[in-house]
Amino acid sequence: MDDRLERERAFHDARFEEGSRGRSADRFYAINAASDRFFREAIDSAPPDARLLDYGCGEGAYCALHAARNGHHVIAVDISPVAIERARESAQDAGVGERIDFRVMNAEQLALDEDSFDVVSGLGVIHHLDIDSSMREVARVLKPDGYAVFVEPMGHNPAINLFRRRMPDQRTADEHPLLEDDFGLMRQHFDELETTYFHLLGLLAIPLRGRSYLDRSVRALDAADRALFRRIKTARRYAWMVGLRLARPRAL
Repeated sequence: MDDRLERERAFHDARFEEGSRGRSADRFYAINAASDRFFREAIDSAPPDARLLDYGCGEGAYCALHAARNGHHVIAVDISPVAIERARESAQDAGVGERIDFRVMNAEQLALDEDSFDVVSGLGVIHHLDIDSSMREVARVLKPDGYAVFVEPMGHNPAINLFRRRMPDQRTADEHPLLEDDFGLMRQHFDELETTYFHLLGLLAIPLRGRSYLDRSVRALDAADRALFRRIKTARRYAWMVGLRLARPRAL
């Protein structure tokens, strides 16, 4: 394992060992209902009895648990042994442990057969990886008629980037929120790439955490974001999150 991947493994092992103490950055996730819904709906559209790969499952394994509850056959991988152990415990507690095969694995060199998954999915994982290597592996293990879905942070918003610089302990040294140029790298491995943007005006609701009207405010700001991104395409680059749906993987 090279130094970059070893740093990622060590950071996430330490983070997941900390358990419930959380991070300052976690407060942002109070407003991400729209991007969560995008992700869940993409998993829900998988065909019956689909084989699904949770790519970089983390300790929560949200994709794996949701897919297993839907009756799918799931393999979940992560570079962090601590994450895999915590995720396995969560799956057992949720009653779906028998439907998920958890494995410690390097996402850039998957020890998995090609053309073996109907769906590959991940939350906040691609920006921790070499994009060319990771997209090559995702395309390799996907079936020709399969699709991949990810939700990832964007790297163009100056306010969010200021927070990232001021809180370096909240992130790994090598992670790189996505830039628009990265989509070109993805298209080298997939003939189809759809992008859906989330959370620009919605960031204004973060100070409302814990208030009774938070959800109502978030819904209104999400609607405003959809209108903004539809009418002003240049605003999309400043979104906090982007949903990615990739299909028609190119043969190696």
